[in-house]
Amino acid sequence: MLLGIDIGTSGVKAVLIDTEGRVIASASESYPLLTPKPLWAEQNPEDWWHATCKAIRQILQDSGVAPGAIRGIGLSGQMHGSVFLDADGRVIRPALLWCDQRTADECAWITERVGEQTVLQTTLNPVLTGFQAGKIIWLRRHEPENYARVRHVLLPKDYIRFMLTGEFATEVSDASGTALFEVPKRDWAYTMLDTLELPREWFPRVYESPEITGRVNAAAAQATGLAEGTPVVGGAGDQAAGAVGGGVVEEGIASVAVGTSGVVFAHLNQPRVDAHYRTHTFCHAVPGAWHVMGVMLMAGGALQWYRDTFMPQESFDTALAEAEAVSPSSEGLLFLPYLSGERTPHADPKARGAFVGATLAHGRGHFTRAVLEGVAYGLRDSLEILREMGLSLHQLRLTGGGAKSPLWRQILADVFGQPVHTLQAEEGPAFGVALLAGVGTGVWDSVPEACAQTVRLADSTEPSPTHQPLYEAGYAQYRQLYPALKPFFRLS
Repeated sequence: MLLGIDIGTSGVKAVLIDTEGRVIASASESYPLLTPKPLWAEQNPEDWWHATCKAIRQILQDSGVAPGAIRGIGLSGQMHGSVFLDADGRVIRPALLWCDQRTADECAWITERVGEQTVLQTTLNPVLTGFQAGKIIWLRRHEPENYARVRHVLLPKDYIRFMLTGEFATEVSDASGTALFEVPKRDWAYTMLDTLELPREWFPRVYESPEITGRVNAAAAQATGLAEGTPVVGGAGDQAAGAVGGGVVEEGIASVAVGTSGVVFAHLNQPRVDAHYRTHTFCHAVPGAWHVMGVMLMAGGALQWYRDTFMPQESFDTALAEAEAVSPSSEGLLFLPYLSGERTPHADPKARGAFVGATLAHGRGHFTRAVLEGVAYGLRDSLEILREMGLSLHQLRLTGGGAKSPLWRQILADVFGQPVHTLQAEEGPAFGVALLAGVGTGVWDSVPEACAQTVRLADSTEPSPTHQPLYEAGYAQYRQLYPALKPFFRLS
C-alpha cells in the first residue's frame, strides 16, 4: 500500500492505493482561507497539519489497512507559499499563499538587486508575486520583528514533512517555484541568496522527488495512526504531482488541470523557456527531466466565485444545466477570468475580471457559460505559447474538478480544437505522489514505469465541427479584452 497526501488551497486530500494503482480509500478535510486585506491570501499551517491527521486517521479507519502495510508516503501541495518557523520549529505567522499578490514592490526590488538577466538565466523564470522570494522580502520590510525570529522557510507540503518526520527538506519541483532555485542545476541559487542577504541555512536540503527524505517519527505516529518509521519521499509540487498522476512523463503529452487555478503542463527532456517568459520552466518530478507550464490563477475558482456570488442558493449542477441550454459563445457575452491578477500570458497582479458584451437578452445561463468559456480561452493562451515554443502536443489529458463536467470538457475540446481525454483514476496530485512513494520504496524502478502500469485513460471528447468556428471568433475577441481594459485596471 502507498499513501499520497496533497495539501491543497481549500483542503487536504489523502489517497491510499495498492501497487496496481487501484484506489483503496480516500479522505478529505477542509480548512479556511484567510483574506485579511484585498489581494492578500493566507492560511495557518497548523490547520493543514490538523486536517492531515484527521484525513489519515479516516483513511486507516475506512480501509481497515494495518498502518505497517503502508510502504511509503508521498507529499504534494499548493506551490510557492511561505511557512516561517522559529528556532524551535514553531510557526511564526500565517503562511502567505501562491495567490497572494501583495509583493509586487518586493519582486521588482529582487529583480533590480540581482539583475534581470541573472534572474532569468539562473531560475529560468521572472520573479512573480506568487513566488516565495518576494514573500520573504515582504516579511523583512513589513514585519521586522517576525523576520528576526525566522530560522527556517518551508513550502506548504514541506511543513507537513517536518511535522511527520522532523526533517527540513524539499524536492526539486516545488523548490523551482520559489524564484530562489537554480532550475538547470536542480539546486538552490546560492549566489542569489547571498545577494539578497538571505541566510543559506534557512533553506531545506533538496532531493529528487522519489527519494526518501525521512521517516515518520513517534510524535507523528501517535497523531496520525501511521506506523513509526514509514518512509516519506520528496513528493512534488501539486502541478508536477498531478502530471505524474496523469502520466505526463514523456514529451508529446500535456495535461490541462482545471482546479482552483488552471494549468497547461508539458514534459521536457531538457529545460526550454518561452522567449517572453510567459510560462514557467521548472524541474519535473521525474529525475533528470523538466516541465513547462502556463498558469492562470482562476479557473474552477472563477466558477466557484460566480456561483457563490450570484447563485448562492443553487448547486453547481443547476448552474451547469442552465449554461448547457445556452448556445456556444454565449451570444457574444465574454468573461475575462482575472479575478486575482494573472500569470500566463500576462504576469500582472493588477489584472481584473470582467464581463463584456452584456445585453438585455442575456440571462443567468449566459453568464455561467461565459465563465466556462472564458476559462477555456485563458487555458488556450497557455496552449498556444507551448505550441510557439515548438512543442508538438499530440494528446491532452484533463484533470481537476472541471474535468468532471461533460459540458466543460466539450467547451475545452471545442476551444482547443483538439480531443481531450480523462483518466480512470482521477485522484489528482495525491495519486501522483503515491506513485512517487512507490518508486522511492522499490515498487517500481522509475516514474515512467509506475505511470505505465497504473495510469489509464477513460473517456475522450472530440471537438464539434459546428462549434469550432464560433469559438475561433470568440477567442479572437477574448484576446482583445486585456489590452483594451488594462488602463482601467491601474485605477482599481
